Amino acid sequence: MRGQHLQSHTVTTNDGGPRPGARTGCVGVVIAIPEPMAGELESWRASFGDPMAAVIPPHITLVTTTPVQDWDETTEHVRRIAKDQAPFTIRLRGTGSFRPVSPVVYLNVSEGFEDCVALHGKLQSGPLERQLEFDFHPHITVAHDVSQAGMDAAEDRLSDYEASFTASSMGLYEHDASGVWILREELQFEGAADL
Repeated sequence: MRGQHLQSHTVTTNDGGPRPGARTGCVGVVIAIPEPMAGELESWRASFGDPMAAVIPPHITLVTTTPVQDWDETTEHVRRIAKDQAPFTIRLRGTGSFRPVSPVVYLNVSEGFEDCVALHGKLQSGPLERQLEFDFHPHITVAHDVSQAGMDAAEDRLSDYEASFTASSMGLYEHDASGVWILREELQFEGAADL
């Protein structure tokens, strides 16, 4: 079974008491980009010289790498939020960059931005609550840690990019001891859409 290499540890519950046997870990939560769009974006990312293009599928990060003290509690938290979340449209339009603060060029989320921010806010509570260094900004990375020429090319060549899809689920990932992200659950959005 995957994940057996993780050890159980005694952790502290919110009331200060010990909770023996709770499994710790490190999680991430993302919205995956569907095919054929994902393959297209992976090819673009590779063309800009990004070595992670073949390793990290295109996605929108909702919760970045976060250590957790109780895997089961965290999983239930994410499941509850997915159950209440309605599917929503994500439209991508043009590029942006976090330069010079961070060497990243990304596709803008022009529709669904507020939905992603609200979903992030719900997820980033309870067992996933923590202070972030930067404000949450939903995006899809198309170039990261590449040459300035690669960054410029990404920002220029995809400046007119436009596509949309329905976000109907989110993936709960575990960062395992070997440094690999493993999808533990793909959670469908089950909430009713606003009319």
